Amino acid sequence: MTMTPPNLEDPAVGNLWELIKAGRKLRGLGEKDLYRMMRWGPMAVADLVTEWFETELLRGTIAAQGIFGTFLGPWSAGSTATLLLRCASDGNPAGPSSYIVGGIGALTAAMAAAATEAGAEIRTSCEVTSIKVKDGSATGVVLANGDEIDARTVVSNADPKRTLLGLVDAQYLEPSFLQKLQHYRMNGTAAKANLALGGLPKFKGADDDTTVLAGRIQVSPDIDYLERAFDASKYGEFSQHPYQEATVPTLWDESLAPAGKHVMSIYMQYAPFHLRNADWDSQRDALGDVVVKTFAEYAPDLPGLVEAAEVITPQDLEQTYGLTGGHIFHGELALDQLFTMRLLLNWAQYRTPIKNLYLCGSGTHPGIGLTGGSGANAAREILKDLPK
Repeated sequence: MTMTPPNLEDPAVGNLWELIKAGRKLRGLGEKDLYRMMRWGPMAVADLVTEWFETELLRGTIAAQGIFGTFLGPWSAGSTATLLLRCASDGNPAGPSSYIVGGIGALTAAMAAAATEAGAEIRTSCEVTSIKVKDGSATGVVLANGDEIDARTVVSNADPKRTLLGLVDAQYLEPSFLQKLQHYRMNGTAAKANLALGGLPKFKGADDDTTVLAGRIQVSPDIDYLERAFDASKYGEFSQHPYQEATVPTLWDESLAPAGKHVMSIYMQYAPFHLRNADWDSQRDALGDVVVKTFAEYAPDLPGLVEAAEVITPQDLEQTYGLTGGHIFHGELALDQLFTMRLLLNWAQYRTPIKNLYLCGSGTHPGIGLTGGSGANAAREILKDLPK
């Protein structure tokens, strides 16, 4: 998770040494656990949880983390690898529940303050329309208002396709690289709904115990339920009985809503980026209805508590938040797009074919969400390349 994936055709000395150390750790697992590691990676997560857990409810709860944010179902080969990656980042197999007081914006504000104190200049609401390239090297960026910012290093946290296919002129990239990148899979399956509630919903079995609702609230009752939810997306439809996760952050941070009221943040899957017989503008309300209806099966009073709702479709994730294909991980978390093959085989070292242009987002290793891992790894490689 914290190493730079090596270029297998021409590994640098430092990367090769890291690979050797990782190999030693792998051998140190012992024969039994080494066999497990090799066996589990390509396995369907449904098979893995069936071996370990007896109840369908627990199997569904754990298996869901192997399909989170992916175009995979629990019976898809390689979905266990996604579960292992997520558990390597956080040991809670059902997923962690962490909250930032003041909302996630408070975290980025703190990061911005630290960067500014260190001498950085931060510009917001400044759309980058292109990356300047001269003699095969990135020399800066061009903004939508025509301003140009010169730089000896350009680091992009945008997804790989948006960066290299949208901001860079194709003449600077080899045809073979372009072809491979165009086939890099990143069609998202996730949607979001944020609800403003007039009160706290009462979930069956919770018995007014708010501590039960203070973590993750998950709808994944069994393996078959998850697989049927996935089936809909394979045919260009959003699931009518989706896998969902929700949090009620106002149970931890009362500043996010007026007294006595709450907000509920809901993640929904599966909602394919491309709908077969409709568009997301016409299906936005229907998607929101499905999200609320699904939770209403467990909290019957929820619909009556909704005072306002924001529905974020996969199309919104691309158009508003810049996630190509609406993919929250900047690319499919599949065996052929992990580690030495993330972004592409032999292009997993955060560098790009254009000198001084780097990628640091989730489309690079380890690429599993808000861990900071991709950025930390990229920073290490950038520092190696900068003149002393």
